[in-house]
Amino acid sequence: MTAEAETREVPDMARGPVGAESPRYLPVSEHGLIGDLRTAALVGTNGTIDWYCCGRFDGPSIFASILDAERGGSFILAPDVPTHTKQFYFPDTNVLITRFFAEDGVGEVQDFMPIVDDSREAGRHRLIRRVMCVRGSLPFHAVVAPRFDFGQQPHTVRTEHGYPIFESPSLTLALTSSVPVENDGRDVWSLFKLHEGETAVFALDRVGGEVRPRACPVAEAEDLFEATVRYWRRWLSKSLYRGRWREMVHRSALTLKLLTYAPTGAIVAAPTTSLPEQIGGERNWDYRYVWIRDAAFCVYAMLRLGFTDEAKAFMQFLTEHVCISCGDSGPLQIMYGIDGRRKLPEQELSHLEGHLGSAPVRIGNSAVDQLQLDIYGALIDSIYLYDKWGEPISSAHWDTVCELVEWVCENWDQPDEGIWETRGGRKNFLYSRLMCWVAIERAIRMARRRGLPADLVRWAGKRDEIYRQIMSRGWSPDRKAFVQYAGGTVLDASVLMMPMAKFISPTDPKWLSTLDALGEELVSDSLVYRYDPQASPDGLRGEEGTFSICSFWYVEALTRAGRKDEARLAFEKMLTYGNHLGLYAEEIGRTGEQIGNFPQAFTHLALISAAFNLDKALG
Repeated sequence: MTAEAETREVPDMARGPVGAESPRYLPVSEHGLIGDLRTAALVGTNGTIDWYCCGRFDGPSIFASILDAERGGSFILAPDVPTHTKQFYFPDTNVLITRFFAEDGVGEVQDFMPIVDDSREAGRHRLIRRVMCVRGSLPFHAVVAPRFDFGQQPHTVRTEHGYPIFESPSLTLALTSSVPVENDGRDVWSLFKLHEGETAVFALDRVGGEVRPRACPVAEAEDLFEATVRYWRRWLSKSLYRGRWREMVHRSALTLKLLTYAPTGAIVAAPTTSLPEQIGGERNWDYRYVWIRDAAFCVYAMLRLGFTDEAKAFMQFLTEHVCISCGDSGPLQIMYGIDGRRKLPEQELSHLEGHLGSAPVRIGNSAVDQLQLDIYGALIDSIYLYDKWGEPISSAHWDTVCELVEWVCENWDQPDEGIWETRGGRKNFLYSRLMCWVAIERAIRMARRRGLPADLVRWAGKRDEIYRQIMSRGWSPDRKAFVQYAGGTVLDASVLMMPMAKFISPTDPKWLSTLDALGEELVSDSLVYRYDPQASPDGLRGEEGTFSICSFWYVEALTRAGRKDEARLAFEKMLTYGNHLGLYAEEIGRTGEQIGNFPQAFTHLALISAAFNLDKALG
């Protein structure tokens, strides 16, 4: 059935449905994520795509109104009358549905990106928006207003074979639709009416070279919808998790898969940049890269659920793209581009106002040059787990492990920027020492189990030296707790990893005392702060919210300490802080709002681990 075209004034791209009061910025949590394993887009509950980098996660944006409502660009698709909405995923998939309820009808927008194997078609990065009227009748409006390269590149619109073509110096996009559209040389819009049972389709493609503009008729869109649903359900069916929190764990797994860059096996920390850790503050970073720490923990989560292919793909990424080189900050960088590139220069985009005025907006990340010793433990632990649960590592991998362990043996006892990437100067962080211990200890385990060649006497000696230093200088008799850095008194939630890393017994009196101290000072109704920036200045102004990965670490620590009722209450409270889709940003603000880049891989992998281990403890 065809839609009824209408002629009216084009809606203002900065507002929502006609007659409805719409804020300039939706809260971060009012979004869902779609993607094609190469890039991703955020879709607001108002039907607007306000974040999308076409082609690859770390590319320049074409829709970024989440960072600047006027200059960022967006793709609006919504009813032209006042509505209230509900957003949800089609069960067991990453196909997103935004449902609109109005006085005269009910409509839906189905958003998805087909997963295709053909390399040429994969280069199209087709984004499909399928709008339906399921009851009554509704007028709709669409406004496609890209702003290329974070709004820095001009563009024009021309028509080719009836399709609007957006052309910029670096990128060309084609819009196909089943309803008539108009353009003013810059933006494209459509006003149309759907009656019950009718469907309209919009498809946005990257074109150029061999990829030509191609229509997406209603019937083809339905076929692609069904194929995309089958893909995600087939992938999720491999999960081994059968525990109490299956829906939340599977949503986290689907989210982690969306954050995977299929061509290389890389896993990005988050698909966004510069979503603020404090509204109006300067803690705004670009997370669209591969952190060795984050991705290694992702391997652990994927292996726990039975997704060995993803773990294998990341190992392949390490083999092909993470080159060991002796730089000022060690043989490894803390992060890499999704294609393995090493240079990620940080710059500020001063022409963008930032989300809710939170400037600066940054692309690139200068933390790439920091020394963070903990990444060696995270990486070698992931290799150890893959060797144990996936498949035995190759001789070349073992040579790499030996080279890294030898470097750790020589360099573990020096100050670094630590897991939290402080910009306030290097310290002798306990967590960095802990993970250096893990690096050596896991390598020893592999060597002994597999009979691999290693200088075990030297390695064991260094491992034990690190242990003794942590137990003596990392313990504060005054605080009766393990602390943030050697000789200090500041508490830090990163020490929650001590029993999880099997460094200390989860029921050791010193650990139980630490757990109590953390609970008194850093825990607020089950939510956990990383540390107190006033007590431990990190070189940045302002405050931050509770750190969601730390809240899930706290659940695991309680679980392992035998405090299962407390752990279950803390875990289920934490679940209530997820958004309407079960997605989490990096942090939770003082009034319960999601802040920071969204969604964050670190948080979702910690949820999976906490659920898995709490399930096991509860029996």
